[in-house]
Amino acid sequence: MASALLPLLSSSSSPSRPLCLPSNSSLFTILSTRRLRLCCNSRKNRPHVTLRLSAIDSTAPLSKGSGDDSKKPLLEVRDLTAVIAETKQEILKGVNLVVCEGEVHAIMGKNGSGKSTLSKVLVGHPDYEVTRGSVVFKGENLLDMEPEERSLAGLFMSFQSPVEIPGVNNIDFLNMAYNARRKQLGEPELGPLEFYAYIAPKLDLVNMKIDFLNRNVNEGFSGGERKRNEILQLAVLGADLAILDEIDSGLDVDALRDVAKAVNALLTPKNSVLMITHYRRLLEFIKPTLVHIMEDGRIMKTGDSSLAELLEKKGYAAISAV
Repeated sequence: MASALLPLLSSSSSPSRPLCLPSNSSLFTILSTRRLRLCCNSRKNRPHVTLRLSAIDSTAPLSKGSGDDSKKPLLEVRDLTAVIAETKQEILKGVNLVVCEGEVHAIMGKNGSGKSTLSKVLVGHPDYEVTRGSVVFKGENLLDMEPEERSLAGLFMSFQSPVEIPGVNNIDFLNMAYNARRKQLGEPELGPLEFYAYIAPKLDLVNMKIDFLNRNVNEGFSGGERKRNEILQLAVLGADLAILDEIDSGLDVDALRDVAKAVNALLTPKNSVLMITHYRRLLEFIKPTLVHIMEDGRIMKTGDSSLAELLEKKGYAAISAV
């Protein structure tokens, strides 16, 4: 939802109806008047990052990819530290992570360990301020980009609780978001009929009927439909890195199987997935390259799927002792 909405908000074109979101939306408090920074604020007003990319001198080990040196790094996070912007409470305390092209990474950990905060910091949520460290995405300094620039560059995030957008139907919403991405890539925009031909096959991918496109975005949707809609957005936008924040929450086995099947179908040797989850069940459907255990704002352990199995059987105390 985030990645589909951000280019739409920054697009010069306007929908036929005003786009209105609830003030308590979990889709970024940036949509409230006092925090809206996507399009109207200048770069000089963004939170200060203490250490810029060129100033990083960290020897902390990175949680690396599969170890295949032939793979190109897609996301490189080094010594990332972040605080809650309002209270200055430190949440991320030196995160190190490398995700290479074609990899699937899973981040697990207790509530409050910093998993969702990491995902929100990566997409530029204004509730958090980076105080140290660097993030490189596709060779560019991600921290120098506004949220909508990160989305247009190929970063996608699916939230735990996608919000409703009354008065805006799915096909108009997705068409505008997709055209914003095409414009960024220097490609011609698609008209309604061309876009319909483009999107119709993708509905099969998420096991949704064609009349789903005429429904308002997430309005009256079940939990499974909302999660399918998130993956449909991912399929339409063709993101390079998809951050999936607990896409398994609230789903029964059938819905989870559909969502996982769609995610797997979208994987290529060039794009990657970063999953956040509490449960090993998701990893049975989407096989991770690596599993990272996060605790107290840091990635403490990295391993294969057996690490998730140990976590489920013996808990975090066992992981910490390994």
